[in-house]
Amino acid sequence: MKITDTFRILKGMKEGAFIPYITAGYPNPEFTSKLGRTILDKGGDILEIGIPFSDPIADGTTLQSGHERALKAGMNIKKTFSVVEDIRQHTAKPLVFMSYYNIPLQYGLKSFFKRMEDTGVEGVIFPDLPVEESNVVIDIANKYEREIIFLVAPTTTEKRLQKIKSLSMGFIYLVSVLGVTGARQSLENITLETLTNVKQVIGDKIPVSVGFGISKPNHVKEVINAGADGVIVGSAIVDLLLRDTDEKTKLEDISKYITLMKTATRK
Repeated sequence: MKITDTFRILKGMKEGAFIPYITAGYPNPEFTSKLGRTILDKGGDILEIGIPFSDPIADGTTLQSGHERALKAGMNIKKTFSVVEDIRQHTAKPLVFMSYYNIPLQYGLKSFFKRMEDTGVEGVIFPDLPVEESNVVIDIANKYEREIIFLVAPTTTEKRLQKIKSLSMGFIYLVSVLGVTGARQSLENITLETLTNVKQVIGDKIPVSVGFGISKPNHVKEVINAGADGVIVGSAIVDLLLRDTDEKTKLEDISKYITLMKTATRK
């Protein structure tokens, strides 16, 4: 299913999109596909899959730990695609990569997007790729009908936002805070202010999803009621995986959390 189709269907149902994030290979490669399937079965609308990288500069300590452990467990781009293939066999819901740009650059951009097409990954987020330098990537993505999802932040100017609006596909990823990823106790005022400003510029052209710091059902309700089309949650999920419990308990804990968070997207 296309990303835009998912948002359209959910909007008709008066729901926001719930977009959980997992790191491929964390806590181990074999567990990742089970985790992804569980998340989608329990209410995830779109699954964001992080490709492990040695220097994830946009991520806080929780997600950095996930990257590090996944790499130590032997995860790489080839194994990530294998995990995605397994998840794709069990779902039609959209899958999206979160990848630092050096990974597909080293893999080969054309090969990367062709592999995305083959494995059914609809889109990719590059947190370190400026929109001003994205023309080559966009051309290749268009060739394989894959979508590039751009990030905007509280500091993004209206001029730059207009450029992102003109090039965005799938949805816009709104970074809700100044800083890195990480679960927070409460939303900052700047989050809702930024969302209002971004929606005024973007309008209904493309969905806007809020990430960085979203960890509780009340966070979800706040941003959805403020006009967000979706929410992205990562660190809070990894925090649950960090608990000293067995695999069965981890999946049970994740299932309860996903169900709770998805329920909060309903208006």
